[in-house]
Amino acid sequence: QVQLVESGGGLVQPGGSLRLSCAASGTIFSINAMGWYRQTPGKQREMVAQIFSGGSTNYADSVKGRFTSSRDKNMVYLQMNSLKPEDTAVYYCNAQVRIVNYWGQGTQVTVSA
Repeated sequence: QVQLVESGGGLVQPGGSLRLSCAASGTIFSINAMGWYRQTPGKQREMVAQIFSGGSTNYADSVKGRFTSSRDKNMVYLQMNSLKPEDTAVYYCNAQVRIVNYWGQGTQVTVSA
């Protein structure tokens, strides 16, 4: 079992920056990948960034060059720069253990003037 707790969401103006953090606890040694997903009302949850156990990363095309994810032991971060209104969503931390996905409770990010 893995437990995830996000923090760092909030309201930011277009062009601004935010940093999300996620703390993992439990059987973290079994995690294959960690990352971030986001969801807006009426839409499916979409992948934003992934970090695999070997260190490779994967980003959604819509955030490449603007978002950077990093991992340090039981923490995973999402640095979001040059934020746009369309980045507004609930952001969820994710951990994958084999075929099982674990999710945090979500944190709201709102990009608005």
